[in-house]
Amino acid sequence: MVALKADYRQAELSQSDRALLDYARQITDDATTASEATIEGLRAYGFDDRAILQATLIAAWFNYVNRVADALGVGRT
Repeated sequence: MVALKADYRQAELSQSDRALLDYARQITDDATTASEATIEGLRAYGFDDRAILQATLIAAWFNYVNRVADALGVGRT
């Protein structure tokens, strides 16, 4: 079994968890590719608008913080 941290796509996850992580990756790679169909797909897995908003905000926040840290050289030796 592959650890979630190593590669979520190979980890044993429910279909709904995988869909949510696919969405987080999608908006990390290029948020403009998210569409109404993307949101409807998440709803089909049982996520309501509040859960989708929370996932979006969390992914966006982590992306923001990582970019700031990278730009300032945080963690570089």
